[in-house]
Amino acid sequence: MKSIQSRLLIMLLIFIVLPYFLSVFFIYTYTKNSVEKYELENSQEQLQKNADELEQYFDDMIDYPYIFLYRNPDLFRIFNNGFEDSIYFSPMTMEKSLETFYLMRNEFRQIRFYIAKNNESFTVYNAVISTHRYQPNFLKQDPIKQLYTSDSQYLIEPPHPLENYNNAAIVPKSDKTMVMTFHHKITDVLSKKFLGMITIDIDLGEYARICNNLVQGEASSVLLIDSADRVMYANDRALIGKPLPADEKQRLNGNRSRHDDDILLSKELSGSLNGWELIKIMSSQALYEDVRKTAYTNILVGIGVGILGLLMIGIISNRITRPITRLSSKVRSIEGGNMNVPFDDTKSDEIGHLESHMKDMMNRINSHIDREYKLEIENRKNQFRALKSQINPHFLFNALQSIGAVALRSNAPKVYQLLTSLSKMMRYSMKADQWVRVRDEAEYTKAYLSLQTERFGENISYSVNIDESILDMTIPSMILQPLAENFFKHTYEEGYSNAHLSIDGEKQGNDLCFTVENDGPGLTEEELQTLREHIYTPPYEGTYSHEHIGLKNIRDRLLLEYGPSAEMKVDSNDGQGFSVSMRIPIKTVLGNDKDLLQERR
Repeated sequence: MKSIQSRLLIMLLIFIVLPYFLSVFFIYTYTKNSVEKYELENSQEQLQKNADELEQYFDDMIDYPYIFLYRNPDLFRIFNNGFEDSIYFSPMTMEKSLETFYLMRNEFRQIRFYIAKNNESFTVYNAVISTHRYQPNFLKQDPIKQLYTSDSQYLIEPPHPLENYNNAAIVPKSDKTMVMTFHHKITDVLSKKFLGMITIDIDLGEYARICNNLVQGEASSVLLIDSADRVMYANDRALIGKPLPADEKQRLNGNRSRHDDDILLSKELSGSLNGWELIKIMSSQALYEDVRKTAYTNILVGIGVGILGLLMIGIISNRITRPITRLSSKVRSIEGGNMNVPFDDTKSDEIGHLESHMKDMMNRINSHIDREYKLEIENRKNQFRALKSQINPHFLFNALQSIGAVALRSNAPKVYQLLTSLSKMMRYSMKADQWVRVRDEAEYTKAYLSLQTERFGENISYSVNIDESILDMTIPSMILQPLAENFFKHTYEEGYSNAHLSIDGEKQGNDLCFTVENDGPGLTEEELQTLREHIYTPPYEGTYSHEHIGLKNIRDRLLLEYGPSAEMKVDSNDGQGFSVSMRIPIKTVLGNDKDLLQERR
């Protein structure tokens, strides 16, 4: 039963808190989608802008040597006539041209000139010209050979530490600056004759600045990858100049728009950087940080509203529902068996009216109980005492002791032994309303069978098979011996001397199962049905008869002790033999071990 307080709480959740949080959820979702759309569009525009700027920058780096070379006849003369002849012709002019070429761009770190006519090369570092060096194997170097044998006029090497090409003294060994190298093929415009090569090393500062324009704090990063999947630039310096790691490549190729908690945007470059790719990686956590803060603020406000609502419900329920709660508590007390609950009928409101009527009702119920129910309880107690007196004839106990004394005086020890066994049985039978162990009930039944053996002779056939695992469990006393007695009453006493009695006990699942059966005379179907109707009649209902009182008494006691979970069935196999089976819940049985131990103490 839901209380009024819980109903008010549910109403608060349904009509206030739940709609509020649903609105927060929808607002958060809408804002998140709007922010994502805006940021993606903004990032795409920025990516396009930086891609154009990168293309322009690299186009300048590629075109610069050719523009300067073909506009400067003194420098071009070096490639046509050789270094020695050009220097001899105008040494000052030639040196000035080389210095000017180097100083035109701040990012230039080193320039190497290779003159094909003499197979010589020299470098310019910090505007200082090195001595020239004969290099007959120059065109066999991997990047040079690749450019020389191709139709392309330039080749770009990934970033790498600065290299002293000619082992010139002007290049210090301590200079390990990361540079990107541009190799330019120099040919005669008219004859297409190969004249030499210009190699330019530039630092990463300028084009790194262009790439870093895409980076917004630590939550985003940028990658510049060439057509061979080599990293030309990255926020992670360890990746620059190296092939793209396989896991990172798989990550980028697997999802170009979204991966886990990251948002990936990419732009393929064109022109001189055809096949290159500029990639921006953004963290969705940082992207939606402001949205989350707003949502958390709304949630905290909602929690505050909910707490205020709970306080309001508490005040309302305390003032309005307190009388109802008290009345409900009184009703539950009545359900617990307290029939003398005091009711306050002095109030004139609805609750006072209810208490007044309930007080009158309880007075009538108590009067009815005194008149009917208590009388019925006393009647059942008397019936139980009558049943007990039939099973426990106390007067016989004293009489047997007197007879035993006479037997000893008459030198009849066998008679005394039988009387002693019978006396023990009488002592045990005094526990008719107590709990005993299965072991004791079985021993009592065996003692009874032993006495009957003395009565009817050695031709009595019986077997007692009780599983050892249940011997220490407890059951109501006197539930097996009456069934054995019933066997003798309807077999040997009626002249059937070849019948066999078997008593079995075992554990089946959560139940103790006992079966007492014989192969003596059975019952017709009509007699069996009459017997069932008699013993299955609810306790203390119907006509009370002394016939089959033992069977009915056992079943009534089982029902009183265990309720409907206990079973007792009687059956006759097509008129041959008779069987009684009982099923007792073990859980209930085990719960009585403590009571039995207390009784024995």
